[in-house]
Amino acid sequence: MSIVDQTRQDDVLVLTINNPPVNAFSPGVPEGLKAGLDAAAADDTVRAVVIIGGGRTFVAGADIRTFNLPREQSPDLRGTIQKLDGFAKPTVAAIHGTALGGGLELAMGCTYRVAVKDAQVGLPEVKLGVLPGAGGTQRLPRVVGAQKALEMMLSGNPIRATEAHQLGLIDRIVDGDLLAGAVEFAREMADARPLPRISDRPVEGASPEVFAAAREGIRKSHRGQLSPSLIIDLAEMAATVPFQQGWDAEAGKFMEAKDSPQSRGLRHIFFAERESVKIPGITKDTPITEIKSAGIIGAGTMGGGIAMNFLNAGIPVTIVETAQDALDRGLAVIRRNYENTAKKGRMTMDDVETRMGLLKPTLDMTALKDADIIIEAVYENMDVKKDIFTKLDAIAKPGAILASNTSTLDVNEIASVTKRPESVIGLHFFSPANVMKLLEIVRADKTSDSVLATSMALAKKIRKVGVVVGVCDGFVGNRMVHRYGDEARKIVEEGARPEDVDASMNALGLPMGPFQMSDMAGLDIGHAIRQHQARVRGEPKPDGWLDRIVERGRKGQKTLAGIYDYDETRRPKPNAEMQQLIEDYRAEKGITPREITSEESTKRLAYSLVNEGAKILEEGIAQRAGDIDVIYIYGYGFPAYRGGPMQYASEQGLSSVVADLEKYGQTPAPLLKRLADEGKTFADYDAERGRG
Repeated sequence: MSIVDQTRQDDVLVLTINNPPVNAFSPGVPEGLKAGLDAAAADDTVRAVVIIGGGRTFVAGADIRTFNLPREQSPDLRGTIQKLDGFAKPTVAAIHGTALGGGLELAMGCTYRVAVKDAQVGLPEVKLGVLPGAGGTQRLPRVVGAQKALEMMLSGNPIRATEAHQLGLIDRIVDGDLLAGAVEFAREMADARPLPRISDRPVEGASPEVFAAAREGIRKSHRGQLSPSLIIDLAEMAATVPFQQGWDAEAGKFMEAKDSPQSRGLRHIFFAERESVKIPGITKDTPITEIKSAGIIGAGTMGGGIAMNFLNAGIPVTIVETAQDALDRGLAVIRRNYENTAKKGRMTMDDVETRMGLLKPTLDMTALKDADIIIEAVYENMDVKKDIFTKLDAIAKPGAILASNTSTLDVNEIASVTKRPESVIGLHFFSPANVMKLLEIVRADKTSDSVLATSMALAKKIRKVGVVVGVCDGFVGNRMVHRYGDEARKIVEEGARPEDVDASMNALGLPMGPFQMSDMAGLDIGHAIRQHQARVRGEPKPDGWLDRIVERGRKGQKTLAGIYDYDETRRPKPNAEMQQLIEDYRAEKGITPREITSEESTKRLAYSLVNEGAKILEEGIAQRAGDIDVIYIYGYGFPAYRGGPMQYASEQGLSSVVADLEKYGQTPAPLLKRLADEGKTFADYDAERGRG
């Protein structure tokens, strides 16, 4: 079987693409398609051509791994589509599974498109920091109109074939056998002339207001990103200049986007997320337990949010609290969250009742005796957690997974109070747990391979991005963010205002700066952590300017007063009294404030993350630098187009990062210094260890 098979059904030539698993448009595919078209052109008995995907899909897109190849070595998608567009006989794309990116562009180069009703089509290139580069920006507006084309290209989200049919993007929905339906359609259209080429059509609904609204929209939805603005420019060209001019411009704009740091960052995180599921020592033969029921201890913000993940996946949950009023409050919040979702049209009230029907509330911990997994989600206190796990050890059935949602504490110490430490694992959900995609899966010293593999499979089932980390104070994400917070407080001590520090990270692309994030999380939580760390280290009670704010009863957004003031919209507003508190603190400590630029603030904060990340990587707490990037994008809002902190540092040049750390008084981590001296990146380090 070749990559593109040629078969005859009487007067129709069928070209079947066989490039598993997803028929990506990689080397061999364009050559096979062109050869098939040449054969059809040379044979007068062939009246039409059908192009179909073998296996489970049509063409799921271009092969992203070929993006780094020289242009002359890249698969010739544009040339293949040009050949289709100028072909003298009707061509029919027969779509099942997905036709995404280059797959949809290929289909739009054909004369006609047919599909099964559950197929999906779309142009997701914006999610990789690029744009449709083989005519997509010029053809899609000519089929579905300017506004719908912009919506599809700027969101990158696919649409169902049934909707595509209504829009005219699909010419026929095929019931039954797709190939038979496509061949029948091809015969019906075999003699139709002139051939209806998309490139000949005008663009409907292309008013200046449509493009102006799109440009205004991306200022919020795609802040600071390059490719969305290029997509709008090209879609506008589709409406205002001849096809060939737009086609030529698209090629140049595609290369501009592809070669940008933003696209490199997004492509990096695309592959890093896929690599993160690969765990040394875990194979496809590692036993996995099916999780059919779950227990949650704690019905507060975290416990309730965690429960919703299981309920959404159809897994029954028993939720335990110590007091009826706390249990009632927790259930009310879960119901309210679901009902609000229903009001927005994203589920029905029947869906709400179905999910709530899977939830069993109780004050009796022994009700967890049959659960396949039990997750403790109480406040961060080691004594409390150890007491709970001692009780669970006596209650839980053999083989049950015992998990802690701790965000900082030692999972080995928690496991030590049980007779089954191999069954204990950390599952660190991020708040709000029913929304945030990240799940840090904390592997303790004695956690079994089966428990780890089961936890990774569970993460996927409840639609989380699971990343395996080791045990240390704060694991990966919070250990790094604690160092980041320390540096932010230091910058303010030296002379910056909190709002300026936050603005410096907003400019980098983070939705919240360090102080906006602290206020949202609760200043009292950070205060308690600092006090705990001081006690463990035998140090005096913390007395920084931020601790003094907490001691005035200002705990952040939840009290509408923290570093900033808040109204019902939860928008931060600087507080003059808090600024005076900071100035008084400086004076008391003998600190002469100085001007700190936004550039200095950004570098010190971003590079503090990188430096701690390098230590974590060298210690083996994270398996690879890419895992750290995945954690920071999905858990902390680091902009995906930067690729995460480690990729961002590599883009800046690690030697520059080291120089700036030293300039601002931070000691570079040994691994970071070594890679900088060798002219390498964190991706090189991952690759050297066989993990990139």
